[in-house]
Amino acid sequence: MFTSVQSRAAAVYQRVAVETSVQGADPHQLVGLLFDALLRSIAEARGALLRHDTAAKGMALGKAVRILEEGLKAGLNVREGGDLANNLQALYDYSILRLTQANLRNDERALEEVVQLIEPVAQSWKLIKGPGPAYLQPVTASGV
Repeated sequence: MFTSVQSRAAAVYQRVAVETSVQGADPHQLVGLLFDALLRSIAEARGALLRHDTAAKGMALGKAVRILEEGLKAGLNVREGGDLANNLQALYDYSILRLTQANLRNDERALEEVVQLIEPVAQSWKLIKGPGPAYLQPVTASGV
């Protein structure tokens, strides 16, 4: 299967733009980029679900789960974050469960539920200026 030169160029441009955004981002901006990528992956999964493209749906949902698990959840500092960090961790765990169920059951409503849960958190995060509260910052190697 062949792709057009324009399509390949657009894909390269998008990849370079994302890499540049990540390289120049502070920790606060990186979390915002994770939220954007998460919501984009869920949208891709929804489109694949509607097209009955099982492979694309699985890939998009796998990416969404990895963003939640390895990015957003792993970045929480539950030691200093108290109830807020624990509540976010529970939200991320629940979202992972619902995305897994959506994948297994082809459940578009589960995808929508996760979007409805994550969008307000993502929007709130973007309203925070600067690196955000210390208790939302990842634990460093020194444990601080």
